[in-house]
Amino acid sequence: MPRNIYDEDHESFRASVKEFVERMLVPRAEQMIADHTIPREVWLEAGKQGFFGLTIPEEFGGAGIDDYRFNAVLAEELAAFNAATSSCFGIHSDITAPYIVAMGTQEQKERWLPQVATGEKILSIGMTEPSGGSDLAALKTTAVRADDGSGDWIINGSKTFITNGYQCDLAVVAVRTDPSKGAKGISLFVLEAEDEGFSKGKPLDKIGQPESDTSELFFDNVRVSSDRLLGEEGMGFVAMMQKLPQERLGNAVSNIANADQMLKETLEYVKERKAFGAPIGTFQHNKFKLAELVTKVEVTQAYVDDCVTAHADGKLTAVDAAKAKWWAAEVQCSVLDECVQLHGGYGFMNEYRVARAWKDARVHKIWAGTNEIMKELIGRDLGL
Repeated sequence: MPRNIYDEDHESFRASVKEFVERMLVPRAEQMIADHTIPREVWLEAGKQGFFGLTIPEEFGGAGIDDYRFNAVLAEELAAFNAATSSCFGIHSDITAPYIVAMGTQEQKERWLPQVATGEKILSIGMTEPSGGSDLAALKTTAVRADDGSGDWIINGSKTFITNGYQCDLAVVAVRTDPSKGAKGISLFVLEAEDEGFSKGKPLDKIGQPESDTSELFFDNVRVSSDRLLGEEGMGFVAMMQKLPQERLGNAVSNIANADQMLKETLEYVKERKAFGAPIGTFQHNKFKLAELVTKVEVTQAYVDDCVTAHADGKLTAVDAAKAKWWAAEVQCSVLDECVQLHGGYGFMNEYRVARAWKDARVHKIWAGTNEIMKELIGRDLGL
């Protein structure tokens, strides 16, 4: 089915992203896996190409584009390369930067956004904690006023599973500023890597997405002035709930784009790979299986496209974003599992892209809110 959500400007932008992928990412693919990181030179070049400043206002070095479809194009092309780069860049520009754009003071925006747009300052967002998982309202990291009357805040606690955590220069961190108010006692702060008492654990050893540096963040009496508070005190949970639909939609966009690319590569493989004297794609079982997979991907793409359009128009609901997130992750994992099966023994070899994609995808059922949490949100909307 033809996709109708993009116009010539979007496709022109897509061509520039494709060029970047071929020039900067493909030649470094193996090295990024070995080093467990995306090198700074790649971040800087992406910034130079304008990929990180799409929604950052022009006065702060961005493009000031109010059209989420450009974000979606970037996510699709990065995900077609691999899931890790899409998630790392997405956390930086599509998930964390919007908090500063929407909630930052003029001084905060002038201080941080220009270098966010250029890729000089890498962003991470600290929500998940070791004991909290998807329950953001239960976080235990605290910020209390210093008792010397300075108005400074003292932050203690930790975060885990933080994408870009090891490389980050800035971290937007959710903390509890008033334990008596539950979710209404949560606030957001921006911490800088140089802040005394702010430390990072070494990159975590994950089963997939080795290119992304995922780590723990630790806060040991980190003292910051009141100008590090992002937005109003006590409004952090509300802000996260408002921003999570875009994060979940971004996941859906990337997930289905990755599944689509790996399915296309599998289709080429089954046309070339022979068994019993014939291409394995001609066997009826495999032919039927591929027909199912292609249909599943295209139907899912249609729903995700509708969500992208709705979000670009400011009409995407949190419930529809939850539907897109869990279903696209489910489809991605099921499609990639079948693609591995169609590759036979070769599908279990790390040298094959399908094997890496299969491992990379599994976390998509977990992060940005587990698929079970997404179903809970949908169920509540049904009045259950």
